[in-house]
Amino acid sequence: MIIESFQNEKIKNITKLLTDNRFRKKSGVFVVEGQQENERAQKYHFEAEEFFVCENIFKGKIPKEKVYYVSEKVYEKIAYRGSSEGIVGIYKTKEAELSTFRPKENATLIIVEGIEKPGNLGAILRSCEAFGIDALIIADARTDFYNPNVIRSSVGCLFGMEFFQAENEETLEFLNKNGFNIYTTIMDETSEDLYQRDFTQKSAVLFGTEHSGLSDFWSGKGKNTLIPMAGSIDSLNLSNAVAITCYEALRQKKN
Repeated sequence: MIIESFQNEKIKNITKLLTDNRFRKKSGVFVVEGQQENERAQKYHFEAEEFFVCENIFKGKIPKEKVYYVSEKVYEKIAYRGSSEGIVGIYKTKEAELSTFRPKENATLIIVEGIEKPGNLGAILRSCEAFGIDALIIADARTDFYNPNVIRSSVGCLFGMEFFQAENEETLEFLNKNGFNIYTTIMDETSEDLYQRDFTQKSAVLFGTEHSGLSDFWSGKGKNTLIPMAGSIDSLNLSNAVAITCYEALRQKKN
């Protein structure tokens, strides 16, 4: 049997999960679109509830879990990216308390305060996963990790990362309790070169929003650090700044 109606309750549920953050959080499930993204979700042991497959589009191996087949028109309705790869999965969210995280002795953390744009969060996750960052913490979050734009822009890298949401106070307490070197990135404070920092020890680098940077809460809480630049511009796109920092941490550890 193929689902062909937009009024099917399961299809209506998916569209609501895509567009309604509160409903997604209340339901405890989220949507994953695309073959690579679904493969990564399963590889890293996210629990799948069901799949929706359009046989005219999907070219991969049909999952073993509960599968519903849908028409192309219905698939276009539930696919956030349009007619892409023909598979949508519904998974249970994973929520972990920051206090449960046990960082290793040379762990590097990226912390982003108040991030608003899901696409930026996805790009940051991609860099963190690619360069071996031990965890990403979103302090005072304004978007959630399970937003479909986060999953799309991270290309599923979310699933292979340790990630947490916490308030500023809890984040600072965790860093101090676990002996992290704290590196802030505040534009108007005295700072040192990123490449002079020692990432072979426990390190946490904090970034603020692109609009206003880190809040006053973090002023004086760590050693201020900036990326040296040769041009006339005084700042980088947030996700680019994070990527450069992640790579420097990896470079030092490899050397």
